[in-house]
Amino acid sequence: MSKVVSATHAASLIKDGTVVSVSSSSGLGCPDAVLAAIGERFDAEGHPKNITTLHPIAAGDMYGIKGIDHLAKPGLLKRTLCGSYPSGPSSAEPPQIWKMIGDNSVAAYNVPSGILFDMHREAAAKRPGVLTKVGLDTFADPRHQGCAMNAAASEPIVSVQQFDGEEWLYFRSIVPQVSIIRATTADERGNLTYEHEGAYLGGLEQALAARNNGGVVIAQVKRVVENGTLKPHDVRVPGVLVDHIVVAPDQLQTTLTPYDPAISGEIFRPLSTFRNAEMNVQKVIARRVAMELRDGMAVNIGFGISANVPRILLEEGQHGKVTWVIEQGAVGGVPLLDFKFGCASNAEAIMPSPHQFIYFQAGGFDASLLSFLQIDRHGSVNVSKLSARPHVTAGAGGFVDITARARKIVFSGFFNAGAKLSLADGGIRIDQEGKVKKIVSEVEHISFSGRRAVAQGQDITYVTERCVMKLTPDGLMVTELAPGIDLERDVLAQSETPLGVANDLKVTPAALYQDRPIGLSLDGGASLGGVHG
Repeated sequence: MSKVVSATHAASLIKDGTVVSVSSSSGLGCPDAVLAAIGERFDAEGHPKNITTLHPIAAGDMYGIKGIDHLAKPGLLKRTLCGSYPSGPSSAEPPQIWKMIGDNSVAAYNVPSGILFDMHREAAAKRPGVLTKVGLDTFADPRHQGCAMNAAASEPIVSVQQFDGEEWLYFRSIVPQVSIIRATTADERGNLTYEHEGAYLGGLEQALAARNNGGVVIAQVKRVVENGTLKPHDVRVPGVLVDHIVVAPDQLQTTLTPYDPAISGEIFRPLSTFRNAEMNVQKVIARRVAMELRDGMAVNIGFGISANVPRILLEEGQHGKVTWVIEQGAVGGVPLLDFKFGCASNAEAIMPSPHQFIYFQAGGFDASLLSFLQIDRHGSVNVSKLSARPHVTAGAGGFVDITARARKIVFSGFFNAGAKLSLADGGIRIDQEGKVKKIVSEVEHISFSGRRAVAQGQDITYVTERCVMKLTPDGLMVTELAPGIDLERDVLAQSETPLGVANDLKVTPAALYQDRPIGLSLDGGASLGGVHG
């Protein structure tokens, strides 16, 4: 009997009250045709009702792939646990899922992505849950928000446990009755290959979680081929785990990208085809972040200013001296920007996301380059919540997993929000001061705990356009000042919390502000004109 069914038929298999797991990373790998069919069935029939959805990384975005927004209908969606949510500019209309979160018509949780993958693994093995130190003293800790995003999320999903004399967070397993995953090709038996995909994500773990608990696995693919024509080493999810196949020949590789063979590693791009970062204040910050790197490092990067650091290394002839590792699974190569973020061209390997998170959670890599929305007096960082503009941030994603034990973290961002800045006279000029302070007494949401970082001896640096700060046992200390910046007026007076100042306060190298290569070298430690990062 053929496993190929229509998206409409696949949607009809989902019963009221079902727990549904969805594999996706924004537009990357999103089974959008199946999700659309579920929403259309609810509009026509009023079913399925009251479902719970699990999304280790966001399903869909605000730029053409609706993902979870197909399901964001009162009565259809009762509860959702997501590593991240669709996000976009404050000027855009918020997605329906954010409106539902705001009016408490869905119980919404933001669970660190790696932990959500761990919960699937434990459910697949019929173990009770996840015992982890990831998330302690962050919003995931029940002594803070316990992952809850609104008042409707009143049912606890995490508790603090004492085990073997230590404190742990315990996340109970949640068993999916349906898993919806995506691949490129299925054969008639349901074996799945991913040759046009930019990442494997967690499709195998999500399929195992449903299958091992008597559930249903639905796979959306581009095409179906004859049995026996797929090479066994290429099959990432075996057909014994797949119940139904939905063919969507026009599925996008990722947002606004029908298909680019460089994303899926089928071709390698010449390095000359990657554009350099535009010369502006963001590039200056990215250059200063690059000075924190050393030859031979394995380095994670996140969205924002730090995503441009690989382009800095390309421009400086240092490509290949750092191996980039990103949560969607790529190892090496050149991480991509904008709507292709989460993918890499010229990667050395692509790991399944759950395995990449094991690497991150245990601090096996050398450094992480990440953004910040707020920093507080403890050195804690918020990237996951802004109450005034909730859809501007996607939530935490893998941020909590990545930072929990990272040996070195470099956070980057603007000192104030809304300031008008320019490059002038070999430094920074503040043309108009920002109205919103980002260095605050207490962050709105603890995505990264400065207190735990100090206790664990993590090396934490914050790079802004005005200054560089380090986290010390006594709090934040300004260690470096940008040319053109007045310490008292532009830094200390613009912070809501007192800042320490290093006795040997340095000046950021002037070369960073010139529109030409800066002479960066990572050999023996990053250096520039005799100044070492």
